[in-house]
Amino acid sequence: MASEPSVVQHFIRQIISEDLASGKHSTIHTRFPPEPNGYLHIGHAKAICLNFGMAAENGGVCNLRLDDTNPGKELPEFVQGIKDDVHWLGFEWVELRHASDYFEVFYRAAEKLIAKGVAYVDDLSAEQMREYRGTLTEPGRNSPHRERSIEENLDLFRRMRAGEFGDGEKTLRAKIDMAAGNMNMRDPAIYRIRKVTHQNTGDTWPIYPMYDYAHCLSDALEGITHSLCTLEFEDHRPLYDWFVDQVDLKNDPELWRPLVEAGLPTTPSKPRQIEFSRLNLSFNITSKRKLAALVNEGLVDGWDDPRMNTLRGLRRRGFTPAGIRLLIERVGVSKQNSIIDYSVFEGCVREDLDAHAPRRLAVLEPLKLTITNLPAEHEETVAMPNHPKDESFGQREVPFASQVWIEAGDFAEVPPKGFKRLRPEGEVRLRGIGIVKCEDVIKNEAGEVIELRCTLDPETRPGGNATDRKVKGTIHWVSAKHGVPAEIRLYDRLFAVPAPDDESDGKTYQEHINPESKRVVTGYVEPAAAEAAPETRFQFERQGYFVTDRIDHQAERPVFNRTVTLRDVWARKGG
Repeated sequence: MASEPSVVQHFIRQIISEDLASGKHSTIHTRFPPEPNGYLHIGHAKAICLNFGMAAENGGVCNLRLDDTNPGKELPEFVQGIKDDVHWLGFEWVELRHASDYFEVFYRAAEKLIAKGVAYVDDLSAEQMREYRGTLTEPGRNSPHRERSIEENLDLFRRMRAGEFGDGEKTLRAKIDMAAGNMNMRDPAIYRIRKVTHQNTGDTWPIYPMYDYAHCLSDALEGITHSLCTLEFEDHRPLYDWFVDQVDLKNDPELWRPLVEAGLPTTPSKPRQIEFSRLNLSFNITSKRKLAALVNEGLVDGWDDPRMNTLRGLRRRGFTPAGIRLLIERVGVSKQNSIIDYSVFEGCVREDLDAHAPRRLAVLEPLKLTITNLPAEHEETVAMPNHPKDESFGQREVPFASQVWIEAGDFAEVPPKGFKRLRPEGEVRLRGIGIVKCEDVIKNEAGEVIELRCTLDPETRPGGNATDRKVKGTIHWVSAKHGVPAEIRLYDRLFAVPAPDDESDGKTYQEHINPESKRVVTGYVEPAAAEAAPETRFQFERQGYFVTDRIDHQAERPVFNRTVTLRDVWARKGG
């Protein structure tokens, strides 16, 4: 059975425990804030599990907030996809919020910063700003517009809001320190002009807030206590705190009065940003841009291709929410970036499926076996357990006939050393049936084996006198009369190398796609597998773990996707 992950102490758990014990917070409030410009991938799963998990562990709550400050790249289908994926992983948000819910508050706060003399409207172009910004070893230079008066800045910013200027013509910037060692503090942009229709606010706003500004104020407005994010935001933390302190929402209720009037509960906080390492898996890429390129270039069959590491792709392949959550808990939380071998992920999914997936019979590369000492019309049913390790799964009746399909690989005319399955004149046990002996091998004109003719020892059948007679091999089968033809998609890792986006070898990640990552065969499955509803997971005995495709599967036209093999085959490849 799959074991529940033990609770491992880590630095975020410790911080939250100390904050609760000291009385700094009486309750914990976190959030998961993705941008709806693509579908979520396995890297996002860590942030989801951590934010929702820390809140749940401590009797707190977690918001889902859509960071929709970049119109033009954000689509309703991505919004729905994000909500579906969070639910699929097993989490429920207390409130669904959008950064766009706070646009009026952001604007008022920006006017406050201008009035305080810590923000100004700049006329420099984006390219000029980069030139003025300096480098890691050289300080930046002040913009020639940095010392505009408060009155002029307010006038220009209001005219930006009114739509008087074109895209890129003006930018509102924070006035901090162009010589700061942290480049993020060198007068970062607060607002830019973008005359693009927004999915929620339409054409109301010709200006949009920058991420660093909107993100921290959204956290504060929602009463977030702990803002958990990945390590790349560590250098942004001083700016996060600067905006929160300068705007001071807690002590300025007039700023967030529009939210109260709109019926949005608002109790501003001073959130604490805490960074953790990303989930990096070998044989994977997690760049949205690169994932989108795989889709757009037709290298995969869409965002939910079972080879993709998007959550919708993993779901379609049959990976389980419990397996993903087990992975996140096992890799732990730290500030040290590392790469987790993909086999660890597959192992977590196997462990969950081993405990919870019923067993079924399926033959992927069929070879006909005829039992000649049974009548040609012979039919019966055989009782088989649905799970060999858990009696609570019960039993099922599997149809059996005088002709069955076996795996072609379970027969060898010239067997290699150590081969324990069927050979000419050899014996093997048919699972649940008895011992058969290969008496004749039938070939076609090309010399290919197309049928085995065998005899069944009746004494080795269930209830016979020789059921304990030993043979070296046991193989599975599917009744040729009752088996249902099925499309079986044999998926494997999308990339053939551990670091596909490392271009030091002169190859692009597209060139590292594994040509064996998808193979489609027509096999046969027992009726109980074919009749299953879409998105039902099974272990095909001796084959691996499979799932009925959530889109294409029908009882009359079954489609199965291989989730993982029974064992790690990549270890033998040295991968």
